[in-house]
Amino acid sequence: MTFAPKTWVVGEVVTAAIMNQEIRDQFNSIFGAWTSYTPTWTGSVTNPTIGNGTLTGRYIKVGRTVTMSLLLIPGSTTTYGSGVYLFGLPFPAAADVVSCLGSARISGGATWLGHMLVGASGTSANLTFSNTATDTRGANMSESKPEILAAAAQVRATITYQAAS
Repeated sequence: MTFAPKTWVVGEVVTAAIMNQEIRDQFNSIFGAWTSYTPTWTGSVTNPTIGNGTLTGRYIKVGRTVTMSLLLIPGSTTTYGSGVYLFGLPFPAAADVVSCLGSARISGGATWLGHMLVGASGTSANLTFSNTATDTRGANMSESKPEILAAAAQVRATITYQAAS
């Protein structure tokens, strides 16, 4: 919702403006377009830089429920840093949330299917893919897992989680 609903009082006169604000505008915020944002991209050892690639995100928030998606397309000047990658969320996750699991996909040298994970009080999410083509155990995405990304590869991920507020 765009704002807290009105507390009504006995005898209050309901006007068109109040109805529009309390009903129409609230529904429009639920069914409206998603909002764009630029996620952060960090590595646990050294941070990658997007260079001439693109990193975009979109989200919709209804109450405290957030659904977000991100798209990473490395460019020829992208540097990949090192360590486990984290991608910034549009809103921090609730402290009491159970870890939320979403979907992720890399299409580049090969297609990898994985998961996006947000933990309690998280401000970022990590992506997990198969460790290697022959080892199907999960490994957090890094500069070399599940493969070394090339320019124009695509990393997509989506998750729904509970925001802190």
